[in-house]
Amino acid sequence: MSIPSAVKSTPIESRQQLVDYLAAGEKPREAWRIGTEHEKFGFRMDDLRPPAFEGERGIRALLEGLAAKYGWDVAREGETPVALSRNKANITLEPAGQLELSGAPLETIHQTCCEVNAHLEEVRSVADGLGLGFLGMGFQPKWRRDEMPWMPKGRYRIMREYMPKVGQLGLDMMTRTCTVQVNLDFESEADMVKKFRASLALQPVATALFADSPFTEGRPNGFLSYRSHVWTDTDPHRTGMLDFVFEEGFGYERYVDYILGVPMYFSYQDGRYIDLAGQNFRRFLDGRLDAVPGTRATMKDWADHLTTAFPEVRLKQYLEMRGADGGPWNRLCALPALWVGLLYDDEALDAAWDLVRDFTMEERHALRDGVPRQALKLPFRRGTVRDLAAETLKIAAHGLRHRDRRNRNGADESIFLEPLIEIVEANQTPAERKLELFHGAWGGSVDPVFREFAY
Repeated sequence: MSIPSAVKSTPIESRQQLVDYLAAGEKPREAWRIGTEHEKFGFRMDDLRPPAFEGERGIRALLEGLAAKYGWDVAREGETPVALSRNKANITLEPAGQLELSGAPLETIHQTCCEVNAHLEEVRSVADGLGLGFLGMGFQPKWRRDEMPWMPKGRYRIMREYMPKVGQLGLDMMTRTCTVQVNLDFESEADMVKKFRASLALQPVATALFADSPFTEGRPNGFLSYRSHVWTDTDPHRTGMLDFVFEEGFGYERYVDYILGVPMYFSYQDGRYIDLAGQNFRRFLDGRLDAVPGTRATMKDWADHLTTAFPEVRLKQYLEMRGADGGPWNRLCALPALWVGLLYDDEALDAAWDLVRDFTMEERHALRDGVPRQALKLPFRRGTVRDLAAETLKIAAHGLRHRDRRNRNGADESIFLEPLIEIVEANQTPAERKLELFHGAWGGSVDPVFREFAY
């Protein structure tokens, strides 16, 4: 959500303002919406390489083509186009040019799926003329880190320099991963807490169902969701399972304390990014940062800082579900369907919480740490994650049927869970299907993935 300009420059005088900012996200049930985001890898059709920003077939040409043909407004850093916006939807660039659609807040999964489909059609119509294609997976299957381009965004320059100081895989997270996520609303602090806890405990189930990153640099990497593994060695100060969410008394205030402890990346002032990587936000509140002497943080700085933590579920003025690999069109619709089914119906939310409420901290961590390699086949209690996923999908389907939002053909939103039900029934993740092809029909090459699984 964008911040009203009057709020942007508001100085932060008290911690309560930070708490109130999160609480301002509360919405009555009739105003709850669904915001779906997905990223995808661009590639040149002739040599499969990722397109650079500049050049006749570059990302800049793609953005300008989309703006000219479909009426998107262009956002720039200086003279450089870096994003597009239209009707509350945005197209943005990840660090290596992964193209992201941040969808408008919509009322139903039917609308979300139409939005995704229309976006992919628009991108294809422009990309075809540039000899570009797009692929949905969790991790770049072919190219090395040093073969990935960098987009000319100030924020990414700062992160690029800082990441190697705090983890081994942060640059891979930036340049070689893609995800699909959904942003969902809450009614009250208590509602936020319940949704946060249920979704955080079940996030590894989504990671398992959507696992689609088994290749690195043209070879199997030993993981089914390598994207998920990458986050475990990116930056320990801003990632993970947030055990404090399950502690007595968790709410907005405790989350504010967590975010205040996350090291800074930057402050955006007068149209430029100021490098504050590793600095303490609390000192910024007091105007005690040497890089910006006497400058005190504003509410815009707080809103920006909230986006620099990367836990499996993230709180802003809504909750973001962040556990899934990117994938094909039908799974871009399945991800919001899964979480809307679980979190937007009271009976389903109760059932989801009942499913996970007795998980120990050790069990939650074992799920988080185990699913990147084993996905549905990870042993859990007396069964496997597949059993947990099957039960989760039953609850989500019940929630969607109870919501009873139908399309013009009379079908409710539970139809969008079909790809996930098929994955559980076959006990085969998308990653395992690709590995089967790699060792069989593809003859030990990942190149066919760009042809067979492109949008």
